This record gives sequence, C-alpha cells and structure tokens, in this order.
Amino acid sequence: MSYHQNQSFFLLLLVTLSITSCYVIQAEARHLLEVTIPELPKPELPQLPEIPTLPKLEFPEIPKPELPTLPKAELPMLPKLEMPVIPKPELPTLPKPEIPQVPKKP
Repeated sequence: MSYHQNQSFFLLLLVTLSITSCYVIQAEARHLLEVTIPELPKPELPQLPEIPTLPKLEFPEIPKPELPTLPKAELPMLPKLEMPVIPKPELPTLPKPEIPQVPKKP
C-alpha cells in the first residue's frame, strides 16, 4: 500500500514542479521585454584625410595577330564497296500442332 501512496506523491510533485518552472520562464521573458536599454551617445569619428586620385593607366594597343589561311585539303574519292549477297537460309517447314478439343459439360 505504501508503494501506491509514494507513486501518487511523486506524480503530484512532478506536476507541481512542471507548472512552477513554466511560470518562471514566462516571468523571465516578460522581464526581458520590459527592460529599457539606455541610449548611448554616438562616438564622433575624426575626419579622414583625402586620398589622392591615381592617374588612369593607358595601355598601348596590341595589334591583332592574323592567322594564315590554310589551303583546303582535298581527300581522294574512296571506291564504293559492294556488300556480298548472303543467301537466305531455307528452314524446313514444321507441321502445325493440333490442339485437342476440350470436352463440353452436359
């Protein structure tokens, strides 16, 4: 009997702890939303010196190389090959198989 009472006690304890821990998380989240962050003054940056501009570089033009034209190669005509005629093989004629008729039921 005492085992049954311990079991119900632990169940009640588990439910109570889960409810309280859930409330603590919600309360912490609410505090985070209500916190105001103080305004910080913007730091003043010193003036940077001007960077002198560099002159634009001009590259000399390079002439485009011309490729020499190659003469068109003429291929000799190949003789047309004649395919040898293969005679059709003569197959022996097979007798037509006869299928027995199925007897009808009366």
